[in-house]
This record gives sequence, C-alpha cells and structure tokens, in this order.
Amino acid sequence: MDLGLDGRVALVTGASGAIGGAIAEAFAAEGARVAATWHSNEGPARALADTIVQSGGQAMTVRLDQRDPATASEAVREVQRRLGDIAVLVANAVAWPARAPETWDSLADTFTVNALGTLAVVDAVLPGMRSAGWGRLVLISSDVVEQPMPWNVGYPAVKGALETAAKVLATREAEHGILTNVVRPGFTLTDRALSTPGFGRQAVDAEAAKTPTGRICRPQDVASLAAYLGSAANGHVNGEIVSVAGGRHLIR
Repeated sequence: MDLGLDGRVALVTGASGAIGGAIAEAFAAEGARVAATWHSNEGPARALADTIVQSGGQAMTVRLDQRDPATASEAVREVQRRLGDIAVLVANAVAWPARAPETWDSLADTFTVNALGTLAVVDAVLPGMRSAGWGRLVLISSDVVEQPMPWNVGYPAVKGALETAAKVLATREAEHGILTNVVRPGFTLTDRALSTPGFGRQAVDAEAAKTPTGRICRPQDVASLAAYLGSAANGHVNGEIVSVAGGRHLIR
C-alpha cells in the first residue's frame, strides 16, 4: 500500500527512544522527510537521523524541551526552515514517572511535560497544517489509561487527558483537513522496560502469557500503526483511540 507520505515532512517527538525511533524509521521508509526531536541526549536521535540519510532518506534532529513551551515554536520553525512545512506530527515524547511516592511537584511535572508540553507542540504545528488544508496528528498514549499502575496516579491521568484532548482536536480540526488519532500501546518491549525495577524479563513473560497473541507489543507494532494513521492512506479515521496490545485489554 502506498501511504502517500513521499516528500511530506513528519515531526516525531521523543525520537531518541525505542518507540520514537521506530516511528521515525517507519515514516522515512515511506519517503517522508523526518525531523526527530530530542531533549537531553542528542546521540540516539543523531544516530537515527544519520542512518536514515545513509539509506537515502532525509532527516534532521532538533531539540525540544516540553517543560518550556517556547522551544516548541522554535523547533517547529527550525524544521520548517530546513525541511519544509510540517504535514504530520507524531507526539511521542514522554517523561516517565519515578517509581516513588508522588508529590505535588512530581505530579505537576508529569502534567507539564506530558500534557501541556505535548499540546504546545500541537499548537505550534496547527497553523501550517490549516494553511495547507491537510495534516495528521497522532498522539501516543498508553494502556495504563485502562489498566492503571497502582503505584502512580499522574501518568495514567495525564494520558487520559491527552486522549480527551485528541477527541476535541478531531472534532475541531477536521474541517481544515486535519485528522487526529491516538495510538495506545500496551506494555512494550524496550531496553527501558527491561531495565526498569519491577519489570524486567519475568514481567515480560508474565504479560505475554496473559496476551491472546502470546507476546507483548514491540516498537515496530506501534510504528506501523502510527505511520498509517499519519498518512494520506488514512482518509477517514478521525478521533479514534486504537490499541496496540495484542488483545491484552480483553482479559482481566
């Protein structure tokens, strides 16, 4: 299937991580010009961009600090200057909560980065999409919205807030040719997950045993869906929350 992404500019936030990197690669494989954001460590994002370029694609990196809304506008302007108007935003950047007792400050930071910071990037790309009469917004959520972590309130709550925001955007922006959807991954096999205290290989095997497909989500599973929803091939899916969890949510 031709996704109609050839030559379009896709901004992928949080591309220095496993899921964001897989998403960026999926768009590049379809001919999109990819802008990969990073916050504190450019190395992985730079390596990703270099790999895309060496494979004949177009890619760049740009710093984005979602605690500082001003950097959202700065990042978008830089991408527009170097690659052209942004047609697709995949909002994947995230600040993971610490596995520790939550405080007011930690809750505020979780909402600042994961909700307000994400919406600042959305706000920065919308004028260009409206002007072009075409755009795709893909917000990356998490199945903790349905299966909350017992040790954390803020992260599931903020992902739920983003899903609600996506429905508002889908209703409001469709008249401008902009479709908005949410990808909701399940527990995903990444180096971070394997190294997080309380998770690890034992948790992966246990979660896979409770999943109808017999395995947990992989970054490429998320990337494939994000690429479709963010493409011209998606002409009428709007305001949807699509789970990528192998049917895990069907089993309690």
